[in-house]
Formats: sequence, C-alpha cells, structure tokens
Amino acid sequence: MGLGVKLTFLGSGASAPTKERMPSCLALNFDGQNFLFDCAEGCQRQMLVAGVSQLKIQHVFITHLHADHVLGLPGFIATNSMHLRDYPLYVHGPRGLRERLSALIETGLMRVNYEVIVKEAHEGTILEGKNYSVSAVKLRHDVPCYGYVFQEKGKAAEFQRAWAEKLGIPEGPLWRKLSEGETVEVEGKKFKPEQVLDYSKGRKGKKVCYITDTEPWEPYFEAIREADVLCHEATFLDALKGRARETKHSTAREAGLVAEHVKAKALYLIHLSARHKETQQLENEARMEFANAFAAKDLDEVEL
Repeated sequence: MGLGVKLTFLGSGASAPTKERMPSCLALNFDGQNFLFDCAEGCQRQMLVAGVSQLKIQHVFITHLHADHVLGLPGFIATNSMHLRDYPLYVHGPRGLRERLSALIETGLMRVNYEVIVKEAHEGTILEGKNYSVSAVKLRHDVPCYGYVFQEKGKAAEFQRAWAEKLGIPEGPLWRKLSEGETVEVEGKKFKPEQVLDYSKGRKGKKVCYITDTEPWEPYFEAIREADVLCHEATFLDALKGRARETKHSTAREAGLVAEHVKAKALYLIHLSARHKETQQLENEARMEFANAFAAKDLDEVEL
C-alpha cells in the first residue's frame, strides 16, 4: 500500500480574494510532511480552518512572482518565527524570488529566528526525498512561471517474506539487497530478485500536478502525463478566450482538452476568475472535453 496523498485546496480563485474564494494555493500532505504550492494572501487562516499544520511545512513552491501567489509568504514566515520554529524553511521559485522575499521581510520589520533558504527553480527534478520527488516545468505566462509535479516513488514489485524464508535466505541486509534488485549469495548458492519478488504486486506512485498560471502550451504536457490529479488553471470561460490569450491564461474548456490529451485521471479547475459567479458553467465546459472534471472550492480535500 502507498503512504497516501492528501490535497487541501486552501484557495481556488484568481487575482484577489472574494467572499467565496481566496487566491489559488494548495497544501499537499504526504508521509507526515506538508508541502505548500503558492502562498497566497490569507493562506494562514485557511490552514487553521483546514487543520493544516504550518510547522510541518518544510518546502514552499512558488509558481511566479505575481502578488496573488506570494503575498502570504511574509505573514507565514513571521508566524513560524513567533511559534519558535528552529529548523529551515525551503522556498522554491523563479529567479528574483530571493530579492523579492528579502524586501518583503524587511518591509515588515520581521525578526526571523530560523533559516529561510530560497532555491531557484529550474526545469526537471528540484527536490528528491526518500519516497517522493518534486519537479518543475516551465509554463507560458507573462512573467517567468513554473508548474510543479509531485511524484510518489512507486515500486516494481513486492517483497515476499514467506518466499525468502522458504529458500533459507536470512532476514537482514540480504533481503534489502534482493528488494533493490541485487543477486545475493548464501552458503555458495545464488538467489535472484525474481525468486522473492512478486512483480504482479508492483504499483506506480501517485502523481499530482499543479499548473497555474499559463495558457495551454505543449512543452509542459509530457511532464503532467497520466497525473492522478491535475490541478489546472481555468481562469475564464471559453467565450473569453481572447482575453485568456491576452493575459496568457487558460479557459475551462482548454483545461479539459489538456487533461484529455495527457490522460489524467482527474482534473480540478483552479485560479477561477471572480467574474464567473456560477462555477458550474466552468465545470460543464471542462466536462465537454474531459468527463472527470471538477471546479475546486476553497477547503475541498482530495485523498489518494
């Protein structure tokens, strides 16, 4: 069994807060850690309501430097300092983030009693843990912008304890080597991984993609292929496609087309413009192209 991935949509709107929505921001819980994708204004309050622990967040991933995606960072950093955080916070994002964040901290006259480490994002893997990785992919917006792909590491097969015991292979380092695909030797007899691994019980790790702000752009399609959950911006209805092109955003129908093209399992529409009061239209439009589409609502939770 996998460790389980839980998503919490802390915000699902675009540009500015409304009565119904905060700007787009996503918390991802995996193996006791919380990861934060964008840090919008008001995200701290949303975390409190949703029960997402700020102090368990070690990594924040910023897509780009527009205000609605970064203005929550200074308050988030200050609150962690007040709570006496004593371990680093890693903030990943495009070039210029370090200077912008330093200016925000200085403007707020903050004393930060822990290390804030800013890491410049680049295409490809930017973070690798024991059982997960996070990759960045360039998007097409009017400023440098990245989407992020969280990938749980799967396994090719399941180790069968009973098989190893029956073969007389002693428990310990040899079992680990076999599970990692190495041949081992016991009293002059060699044992191959396939003798103790059940390949029928292998599984792919869960994949979650966070794509905002961008117009549909083929260079990022391969990175998000076969996502279990694709969170894709859908700022406008297709009737406003001209406006979407001007501002380099996507329509709900285009998000559906992307999800269908990359064979995603589920699509959640995010970064929804306040001009669309009835999000059912956005959802219906996306479903014209991809059936398993949903307009995300603030504080919605999805478990994988």
